[in-house]
Amino acid sequence: MTEPVLAITLKRSPIGRPQRHRQTLKTLGLNRLQQTVRHKDNPAIRGMIRQVCHLVEVQELKSARDVV
Repeated sequence: MTEPVLAITLKRSPIGRPQRHRQTLKTLGLNRLQQTVRHKDNPAIRGMIRQVCHLVEVQELKSARDVV
């Protein structure tokens, strides 16, 4: 059985946001607007997403091969 994967897309600019939020986006691998990265679904990634939920859009994929 495959592990669930999250597709995370940066939708809003981090300019003017707290340094902690900008660092979280960098840790997730998001550098540019409309950039999408994929991460395995785990509590650490969910916590990062919760911190910057107002800046990103998240889709749950069944496997890493699914199209975003």
